[in-house]
Amino acid sequence: MCLAVPGRIISLDSAGAATVDMLGARREVSLRLVPDAQVDDYVLVHAGFGIQVISPDEARETIALIQEMDELVEDELAPTGETA
Repeated sequence: MCLAVPGRIISLDSAGAATVDMLGARREVSLRLVPDAQVDDYVLVHAGFGIQVISPDEARETIALIQEMDELVEDELAPTGETA
């Protein structure tokens, strides 16, 4: 399964790369596929590339779903009769 994670662009450089905050972690990503992206835009990041600019509302919704998955995984891995 492939997953693209939303991130907010923190800074840009002249080589088409950006520092992006994704769920509290900062990563360097290429913006060559979304050359019009600007600081404070949200982009979907997959395999080190920004692949699409998305709205802040869509970013928040996707982040909430990702955080729910963590909780679901913890519940599924808990021993029978216990919750995480």
